[in-house]
Amino acid sequence: MTLNSGAEPGNSRPPVIQDPPAPSPEQGLKPTTGQQPITLLLNLCLVLFLADAIFSLLDDTLALTLHIHLLAGVRGIVGTFALLVAFLVYVLMGFTLLVPKRIFLPVTLFNPVALLLAVPAWIYFYSRAQQVAWLVSLAQVVFGLLILRHIQGGFKVRWPLVRKELVQGKGFSWGNLVGFWALNVLVILPSILAYFAFCSSLAIGHFSEGFVALRRIGFTVQVRKYVRDDGKSILLVPMSHIGEPEFYRSLAKSFPTNSTILMEGVTDDKNLLTNRITYKRMATSLGLAQQQKEFRPSPVQVVPADIDVDQFTPDTISFLNLVMLIHAQGLTLENVLRLMQCSEPPDFEQQLFNDILRKRNRHLLQQIRDQFQQADALVVPWGAAHMPEIAREIQKSGFRLDSAREYVAIRFHHS
Repeated sequence: MTLNSGAEPGNSRPPVIQDPPAPSPEQGLKPTTGQQPITLLLNLCLVLFLADAIFSLLDDTLALTLHIHLLAGVRGIVGTFALLVAFLVYVLMGFTLLVPKRIFLPVTLFNPVALLLAVPAWIYFYSRAQQVAWLVSLAQVVFGLLILRHIQGGFKVRWPLVRKELVQGKGFSWGNLVGFWALNVLVILPSILAYFAFCSSLAIGHFSEGFVALRRIGFTVQVRKYVRDDGKSILLVPMSHIGEPEFYRSLAKSFPTNSTILMEGVTDDKNLLTNRITYKRMATSLGLAQQQKEFRPSPVQVVPADIDVDQFTPDTISFLNLVMLIHAQGLTLENVLRLMQCSEPPDFEQQLFNDILRKRNRHLLQQIRDQFQQADALVVPWGAAHMPEIAREIQKSGFRLDSAREYVAIRFHHS
């Protein structure tokens, strides 16, 4: 306070006491340790989040309208940095109270949560995956703009986006540290794992059309018997290349003795595969058995019903050789370099799917038609991925589902 003593002589008025001017908000704030670098980091986090949202939306829009990913490279770079900075900010929340959680907790969790929520949509609407991705990008843009409006008090963008006034409070706190990481370890992480298990169960059941299921006890397969009015029957047996020895023995014992078994197994008469297809390494590491070692059906008529490797395209054969080389030798430096140098044609995924699945299914269906000219009961122990199409096609020819039985192919817990 100051005392005004400038009263004129003879003036009897008392002196006036004046208060100093109130300090501005910036002058009244005491700097906190780490405030400035954290403010810069939060600004960077928000800028990258908005940039990632905009580039993602533009790229997905071009993919939907023109079927090109013109901005895929830029989007990938920006998205990677946005993810890394967001993760850093999220971790920082556990060590300091300076980060405003009400703003940056949603920002740092948006992409992981959006990805998790989009998984069921991608499962049930796989053919519309690009539309789902576009909706996620649009939601990120809208969400980012709303966060920006909340921080700025309107849609007038001013720099810095995150002002120092928002980065206030106590720095380190043991209570915050313990509570934050306890929440992550005891609640969030188990919830994510449970959600992934749930989504995996949805995906397996949906894409296999119920022939394979993920249960608490393990992976199960459903053996289905189809019958026709003329007395013909066919048993579709979803197989797993590795599994429990008891699984293979139980299946083999269940086959009718008067049936003809149409066996799966791609031949290689021209020796086009440089490495033999084997699942020994995987089976050994998981403590399981190989199908080719344990699956021994009863002595009934067995007919090879698969195609030869020479019916695959050269690209598929090269891919199989590389995959089996890595499977046999592991990820050595030489194999990693080969993998990096491998170039695939634009339609390779569809081509591979056609070779590995569709061509073999068409051949099997022809074998089924041919065998039914002299046989009354067929057994088809083929890979589970083949079952949905085979089931649909035989039902078109008059077969109907008669019964189903479930077997445990891979058990999670052994007694």
